[in-house]
Formats: sequence, C-alpha cells, structure tokens
Amino acid sequence: MRLIDSHCHLDAPEFDADRAAVLAEARACGVEAQVIPAVTAANWPALRALCAAEPDLHPAYGLHPMFLAEHRREHLDLLRTWVQREQPVAVGEFGLDFYVESLDPAEEQHYFEAQLAIAAEAGLPVILHARRAVEATLIALKRYRGQLRGVVHSYAGSAEQARQLFDLGFSLGIGGPVTYPRAQRLRALVAEMPIEHLLLESDAPDQPLMAWRGQRNHPARVREVAACVAALRGETADDVAEATRRNAIELFGALAR
Repeated sequence: MRLIDSHCHLDAPEFDADRAAVLAEARACGVEAQVIPAVTAANWPALRALCAAEPDLHPAYGLHPMFLAEHRREHLDLLRTWVQREQPVAVGEFGLDFYVESLDPAEEQHYFEAQLAIAAEAGLPVILHARRAVEATLIALKRYRGQLRGVVHSYAGSAEQARQLFDLGFSLGIGGPVTYPRAQRLRALVAEMPIEHLLLESDAPDQPLMAWRGQRNHPARVREVAACVAALRGETADDVAEATRRNAIELFGALAR
C-alpha cells in the first residue's frame, strides 16, 4: 500500500524526542510522502530545515488562526517572500476558527483573506482550517472561483457544503475523526462522496484514531484511516490508498518527485 499523509505536523515539539523513529514507522507502513504545514512564522525556518533533510517531507507555509496572538501584520509580507523564494507545495495551514471564543473574528478574517490572495498570486493550492466556519470559508472561496484549489482539512461541515467545495475544486482532508462511530454525518459523507475529492491525513500529533484515543497520533496511522474509509465505501484499502495518493499528487504536484 502506497499512502500520502496530506497533513502532518511532524515538526511539532511532541516529536522532538523520537522524530526519526516516527518517520521510519510511517515509511514502513507505506507512507511515501507527507505534507508538513506551518502554523506560525517563527517555525518556518525549522520546518524548512526538516523538509530539506528528508526528501519525502514537503513544506507548506502559513499562519494558523489558532496562533493569532503570535501573528503580526508584517508576517504576511514575509509569507509572500517565503512563498516566492521557497516554492512550497501549498500555502497553509491557515483559515478560520469560530469555535475558540477568544479569537478576534475580524483579525482572523484579515489573515485569512490576505493568505488567500497570496496563494492566488503564487498559483499555489491552499490548506485550510475551517472549524465551525465552513460557510464563511465558502463565501470567501467563491470570490476566487477558478483561481484557487486546495483542501479543507479535518472536514466537519455538511454534505451540501462539501458539494459546494467540490464545485470550487476543493478536496476534503479525512483523518482520525472518521474512525469514531459517533461521527455519523462525517462517515455518511465519506461513504458517498466522489473519491477524486478525498485526501487522507493524520494531523499528527493531534486527532488520534478511536483505537488510540487520548494518545499522541502518528503519521503511520494513515494506513488505518485508509482501511476505515475503504470499509465505509465498500472498497479495498489498496484502492482507496492509490486513489487518494493520486489526488494528493494532482493537488500538490511536487510530491511526485
């Protein structure tokens, strides 16, 4: 089985003690590439160094809404420079988070809109965070119809919102949450959605699978996500792995190296 983890924070401090072993485990489980999205400007240099040292790790640079307090307006100009110079596989992770009440919605929107514009200028896909914010995300993306593609990672919206995202050329990132039987709406969507809009992800070290709940997540567990998705769809895990691998390469391009 050949897999691509379309969203893994392998640069996170949770992996500082055993990053090499975690990466080796992922490779042994068939994970042949990982997209590593940034969350703050401060971690871009270390993320770049990690990906430069490991040919199957691919960076994306962005400003995550959960770290709004760390962002500065000048970071947007810096992001434009980094994107032009480094040519990452995507701009991200960025987006909107309306779940955390302490975040300033106006500030979130400012950074969100600015990063959409940077990605459109650069011709790069986007990796979007949209927690309780899929409708607001759709409103913004419709202004870029035909100019942007990307993925809404850890998708938790409705089937109708998903259809609108597909129409805009966007994919859904599916990971650990789909393994929980109580996630009935998500599981029903994954069972019926067009496979060409589906990407597999770990979001490690976050969002552990049901069998590993409460524990640190690993990129190797994308294999188990593929098996769960396959069972829901009545397909083989190998077929799901290959289809989502093709989808990731089509979206991010450089993963085909």
